[in-house]
Amino acid sequence: MPFRYTIVGVLFAGIIPCVSLAQSDTQSSSKIYLELNTLSDTEAACRLTFVAKNETNSPIDQAVFETVVFDSSGSVFTLSLFDFRDLPQGSTRVRQFDVSGIACSSIGRVLINGANTCTAEGADSTLCGNSLSLSSKIAVELLG
Repeated sequence: MPFRYTIVGVLFAGIIPCVSLAQSDTQSSSKIYLELNTLSDTEAACRLTFVAKNETNSPIDQAVFETVVFDSSGSVFTLSLFDFRDLPQGSTRVRQFDVSGIACSSIGRVLINGANTCTAEGADSTLCGNSLSLSSKIAVELLG
């Protein structure tokens, strides 16, 4: 009888790490991807275009990120709130923001300083800050 308990214990000890690994893989792939895609000069501003994809398990009702734009010398040019609005689960969205008073060639980097507002399924959420993955398709770096 004790031998049977030993075998059962060994089997459960081997299964538990596998279950934990499977859960962490699922959680690590649950991201909100923000890509700085293009910069384009308009008459009075530089237009920043972002591609956003919500690969979390929840639709985002509203995502507002505190965003810092640095000039090419590394000085803070502006700190603004960029409202990405809704980010449906599994969907890709393109959002544009105009930063007035600066030419695109003068932008050195952009920092997502954190989530100012994040609402998911009708309630405040930490999802926007905890699940954020940043990249840039252009020479201007997107940091977070």
